[in-house]
Amino acid sequence: MKRFLNGIFAFVLIFAFALIPKIEAAEIVIFHTNDMHARVSPEDDNGQTIGLAEFSAAVKAEKIKNPNTLWLDGGDTLHGMPNINISKGENMVELLNETPLNATVPGNHDYNYGAARLIELSKKLNATVLSANTIYKNTKKNVFKPYKIFKLTSGIKVGVFGLTTPETAYKSSPKNVASVEFLNPIEQSEIMIKKLRKKCDVLICVMHMGLDKSSEFTSERIAKETSGIDLIVDAHSHTALENGLKVGNTLIVQTGWHGYRLGEVKIDVDNHKINSINAKLLDADDVKNLANKPDAAVLNKLKEINTRSEKFFNEVVAHSDRKLSGDRLLVRRHESELGNLTADALKWRTKSDIAVTNGGDLRTDLPEGDITRRDILSIFPFDNSVQVALIKGKTVHEMLEHSVFAYPESFGGFLNVSGLTFSFDPTKPIGQRVSEIYVGDELLDENKTYSIAAADFTLSGGDDYSMFKNAKIISNYENVEDILIEYMNQVGMKGYETGRITVLNDVVENEAA
Repeated sequence: MKRFLNGIFAFVLIFAFALIPKIEAAEIVIFHTNDMHARVSPEDDNGQTIGLAEFSAAVKAEKIKNPNTLWLDGGDTLHGMPNINISKGENMVELLNETPLNATVPGNHDYNYGAARLIELSKKLNATVLSANTIYKNTKKNVFKPYKIFKLTSGIKVGVFGLTTPETAYKSSPKNVASVEFLNPIEQSEIMIKKLRKKCDVLICVMHMGLDKSSEFTSERIAKETSGIDLIVDAHSHTALENGLKVGNTLIVQTGWHGYRLGEVKIDVDNHKINSINAKLLDADDVKNLANKPDAAVLNKLKEINTRSEKFFNEVVAHSDRKLSGDRLLVRRHESELGNLTADALKWRTKSDIAVTNGGDLRTDLPEGDITRRDILSIFPFDNSVQVALIKGKTVHEMLEHSVFAYPESFGGFLNVSGLTFSFDPTKPIGQRVSEIYVGDELLDENKTYSIAAADFTLSGGDDYSMFKNAKIISNYENVEDILIEYMNQVGMKGYETGRITVLNDVVENEAA
């Protein structure tokens, strides 16, 4: 009897193992992008962007050769360029729906149109939007799908889950994320690993987390403190990892930003086990070698969008009482009315103690009369968003010294100010020129903390404003141009006259500067 039972047990065991399909050796290809910020054309960023039609053609070509191919995106995709922003992201969704993108994760800037709009766009996107750590504040339910298991033609199962940086709570405007909250990504990773690891041959996390040392949670930390993720497709820090970053048994990949490179990861799987995993970044020539011609469907959609966008660019969005000059030699050397108006708008929108705008951000005149969106975007072509930071009065002083160090020569970092006044003497040594700094009606206190609003370009150290390097960013807002439009419509044009900056013992300007 015992021998009979043992025989039955052995038969059952053999039958059970027979139910697990044996997978022969297969190569999986994972293409990845991140932080495209709506860059879709080779003309974007002075020709540095490869192009969405080029990416799409390359991935489609590879899928024909190898059906075991996926395209994953790390987020910050739906916002950034005028022809995308004017549709509040829908134009980008239409373009992506022509591509073979499989899954993406929301980045902090994908919330720039508000959480409700992002959720609406996610339902229109063919690709799956994943984020395991994003929940509604009121119901505590997931906002997006936590994960998806892709069953490839070879029989291989690839599990993909998403994570969004908790920094989104303050790296998008707080009002944009008021209805959602972001859970601890390490804890959610562990939950996803436990749920998916035994079901999948390959486990991937697509995350908008980054590698910045200043961040509490990074992709590197998640890889170190969890076990079971094979590949992390990362974003947020705009880091170009040529061959990825290996942390334990996890490979982290990231392409940089703005579609300058396309990431490619090849994973060899044999009988449910990974034999090797290798990553590299592809440049424009590499992408062209995969598919010689851009994707016609994407190009046609882009042409349609550009034609449609013309109506938006010609839309009247504000009215100007008179022309305000944006002449290069004016705004890069002197206080200007256009600069003051812009700084006032930033201070009004953010309710900060002070606000500044750099002369290099003002590229042309504000015309008199009706103002079209094209007029505004001609003045502000860089799509800079506005941030608020906390800085000491000492840093305010350092900032102003840097603003006037080149005077009377032209300097793109020359600042127009709102909420403060100051004097400077260009005959004194650099770094010792500024005096009589007032914030409101009070003398600057170098030990006091002030809130300052400025373009993200400036607060990230642009124009060599290195004193902002470790400044604490407490909130993010819309683009400069959108704030100015709102200000002109709600407040109007008043109080922008010059007189906030006093030049003592002026020197002769070099008109050829």
